[in-house]
Order: sequence, then C-alpha cells, then structure tokens
Amino acid sequence: MEIDKVINNNVISVLDEHGKELVVMGRGLAFKKKPGDPVDEANIEKIFKMENKDVSERFKMLLYEIPMEYMEMADAVIEHGKSALGKKLNESIYVSLTDHIHFAVERHQKGLDIKNALLWEIKRLYRDEFAVGKQALKIVQEKLGITLPEDEAGFIALHFVNAELNEEMPNIVNITKVIQEVLNIVKYHFQIEFDEESLIYYRFVTHLKFFAQRMFSQNYMTGEDDFLFKVVKEKYKDAYACTEKIRDFIEKKYQYELTSEEMLYLTLHISRIITKLEK
Repeated sequence: MEIDKVINNNVISVLDEHGKELVVMGRGLAFKKKPGDPVDEANIEKIFKMENKDVSERFKMLLYEIPMEYMEMADAVIEHGKSALGKKLNESIYVSLTDHIHFAVERHQKGLDIKNALLWEIKRLYRDEFAVGKQALKIVQEKLGITLPEDEAGFIALHFVNAELNEEMPNIVNITKVIQEVLNIVKYHFQIEFDEESLIYYRFVTHLKFFAQRMFSQNYMTGEDDFLFKVVKEKYKDAYACTEKIRDFIEKKYQYELTSEEMLYLTLHISRIITKLEK
C-alpha cells in the first residue's frame, strides 16, 4: 500500500486494487511522507471508503482543516449510532457530524451556545437518535473535558435522522414540525395523552416521519384498493373523522393533497392508538 495524497500529518488517501480512493487515518501516518511512499500499516487506525465522490472530496477537505480528535469523536459517535439504531446511514454523516461537533465546541468555548427550538419534539419523536446524541456529549466530555448543553444532543440526533432519511437538514426540521402538528391534531381531537413508550405510538411516529418526507418531496402514496379504503372509513368512523381534520390542515398549510391510500393508513394507525388507550 502506498500514499496517493497527503492530506495532513495524520490523514492520507490511497488507492485500492480497483483504483477506488480510500481515506486512511492514523497518528503521524504522513509525517515527513510524500505521494508514492509506502504506508506504515502499523500506524493505521481507521480506513474510510466513500462511495460518493463529492462526499469523499468534502470529507478530505474537512480533515485538512480540523484537528484529528474531532474525526475520532465523530467516528466513535457514528459507530455507536449504527449499533444502537440498527439502520443504514448515509455516508455524508461523516462530514456533517464531524463539522457540527467541531463548530459546536468552538461556539461553546466562545460562550455562543445555540438554543434548540425543537428540543422538546426531538426528545419525544426521535428517542433513539436523541439517546445517541446524549452519548455524543459524553464522548466529547471524555475526549476534551468540555460539557456541551443538552440542546446539542438534539442537533446531533437530527444529523442521524437526516442520515437515515437521506434528507437535507432543513427538510428534517420541517418533517419534525409536521409530525408534531399531526400528533397535536390527534391528541386534541380525542382529548388524550399518548403512551409514548408503546410500540403502537412508535409505529405511528415512524409512519408520520415517512409521510412527511413524501409530502415535502411531492412523492404521493398511491394504491388501487378503494374497497379497503371504504371498509376502513366505515368501520373506524371516529379515527377517520380525525384523519379528515389532518387532511384539511395539511392541504391548507402545505398545499399537499392526501391520497385515499394516505388516508387509509393514517386512519388505521389512529384507530390502533385510540383502541390501545381505551383498553
């Protein structure tokens, strides 16, 4: 294995047997080295293979600009997140999360902590991701001796939601708002409090997450089972009445028209929620 490019003293890029670029990290790996020199494999700590060339270029640029410990922290958080969430993450999280942690620490040291306006919603809607965010704060504390505010755990959680859905961060913020708005409609329509620990609630929130994603991408859920829709509409009248409220709200605020398929699934989820609470 030989060096293709030197990014900094701790980071190089090499080419694999297929000519694909790998980013290789290790303390002092490139010290007094140049392209063409052999790689001291004993010093390799981490190898990153980015499938997306744009992401790979941004990743190398970031590693050139910031200290290695930020990449190490981000990598530790991402590995924990992959294990805890059990979901495939877009590789762009290596860029966005590393950059975020670096910027968050810089801001904190200057006394410029930012309040997270969605912290309440993130804690309830993305519990698993928020737990990963809390672990990230512990990793920063252990590595740098710096205690970042809980708001940052919320921001980090959104980076993981972003990586799960392959969405841009502004869309994730909008998706989170829509989820909360729909939950509020259901809550006030039935005058209930959700059992946020239940599997049914978790499934409903997951459905709303993907519903909101479809809405902002104008990707309509379509189906041809009108008979089932009519049956559900008749059988779960209370739940369907609530779905109609959601439809009217979404059309008025977001100019998105719900299909009968969307109405069908919303009604079924709402029916399960209220049936569970009535038991």
